[in-house]
Parts: sequence; C-alpha cells; structure tokens
Amino acid sequence: MLPDPPTHRPLERFWPYAELSETLSDEELAAMHPELREALFGSPGRPFSITLEFPAFEGEAFVKALEMAKASDEFQELTLGHAVRYRARFFPGNDPLRLRDLYDVVGGVPGSQVLLDDRPVPFARELWLPLVWCLIK
Repeated sequence: MLPDPPTHRPLERFWPYAELSETLSDEELAAMHPELREALFGSPGRPFSITLEFPAFEGEAFVKALEMAKASDEFQELTLGHAVRYRARFFPGNDPLRLRDLYDVVGGVPGSQVLLDDRPVPFARELWLPLVWCLIK
C-alpha cells in the first residue's frame, strides 16, 4: 500500500517501455538454436539431413574446415556461453562427397558431433556415415 494516496492519474497513453515487435526478424530466426526453433515453431518439413557440428580448433585445418562448412547446404555459427560452435548441414542426396570431405577434416576434432536431423543418434559416425558414403559415385 502506498503511504499517500495518489494525487493524479497518469495518462492512459503513457507507456514507459520500449515498443518491441512481436515477431522475430530474419536474422534472429537464423541465429536461433535449432532445438529452440523446433520447440517454438514445430518440426520443419525439410528432407533428411546430416549435420557436422564442431568447435574452433588450432591449425590450418580449421580455416579449411570453416571454408568447407560455409559451402554446405546450410551453415550456422552458434555461440553457447563463451564457446563458438559451427554447424554444417548437408542433405546427403545432393552431394555426399562434400559431407565426407568435411568429416575427414573435423571428424577427429575433440568435441565434434554428427547429428541426424539435428539430433545426436547412437552410432551416427559408425553406421550412418558409411551408409551415406555408399551414395558417392
């Protein structure tokens, strides 16, 4: 309860907060983590994909890996806390050779992951990737 009753009533049009749009911009949608995007908007109707996710690492191979990742079907740079991770999504039917070439560079990097439809799956490296290699002509 206020110590003194108010002496005047504020105008109804006064709103001391910034007017924020209720829709996300294209940049905000692109930077959103895929799991959050799926939770908010539902599962997108995209074809089967394999994503290679890797952290920054030392050496000339990182520059090559980043260049190859940017040439993937979809590239995303995620910042989680202070760590930066890179995601390169490939639709294997398009060009499985690009997926294999990037995996050859980042597959042995500690902290790298292979995701199927943006989810970690058991035996993704041992089973799914060799099946995709069969698509290479």
